[in-house]
Amino acid sequence: MAEITEIEKFIIEKVKGIRNDRKISQQKLSSLIGLSEGFIGNVENGNRPEKYNIKHLNEIAKVLDCSPKDFWPERSI
Repeated sequence: MAEITEIEKFIIEKVKGIRNDRKISQQKLSSLIGLSEGFIGNVENGNRPEKYNIKHLNEIAKVLDCSPKDFWPERSI
């Protein structure tokens, strides 16, 4: 399995932080973006092969009522 990159870690943590601020569970967010119930949990676990793609991040931003750019750092990592 490929090691998770620094940018992937950053984005996962940003999504998780905003998700927690909005009080939306991993299961609920997975369901709202049309993926399997455990998808978000698997991504946040970091030891699984599941990762966010651009479409996921766009759908997550819609649900969390934010911009996809809110998940990205100000500068490259």
